[in-house]
Amino acid sequence: MSYYVVDTNVPKVANGKSKQANPDCVIACIDALTEIHENGIVILDDSMLILDEYRRKLDMSGQPGLGDGFMRWIWEVQADETYCKQVHITPGEDDPTYFAEFPKDPRLIKFDRSDRKFVAVALSSGNVPDILNAVDSDWAKHFVALDEAGLNIKFLCPQHVCVRK
Repeated sequence: MSYYVVDTNVPKVANGKSKQANPDCVIACIDALTEIHENGIVILDDSMLILDEYRRKLDMSGQPGLGDGFMRWIWEVQADETYCKQVHITPGEDDPTYFAEFPKDPRLIKFDRSDRKFVAVALSSGNVPDILNAVDSDWAKHFVALDEAGLNIKFLCPQHVCVRK
């Protein structure tokens, strides 16, 4: 089994709700979510920050798109270690977007604060999960520092982001 951290933009693109995503990108996201459902383990935080973001941006009913189906499935299996691994991350007392597990690299100061939980979860997992990204350019802008921190960023739609190596 492979481990995954899934940025919210992936199921949103799978739903066809991203203006910048072309049809190949939508298919890549659908394929990735299907692969996770069949053969993967999703890493989540035990304080539900990731699930709360999914719930705000996806439909809990599982309809109408495959990304919504991912939301419903992950909600239903979140406590099942066959499909999910929950890890603890430590938020800052004064800043809930700061995490003790986030790399202390000055190159990451401008990294999107709302995506820091995904990095913290990946680093806390004890695994080297693929962090899936579809169209969020911030992952590409900070690729070198994230890569050097030991993260494995997988760009599902490289045609929409410019990775700086």
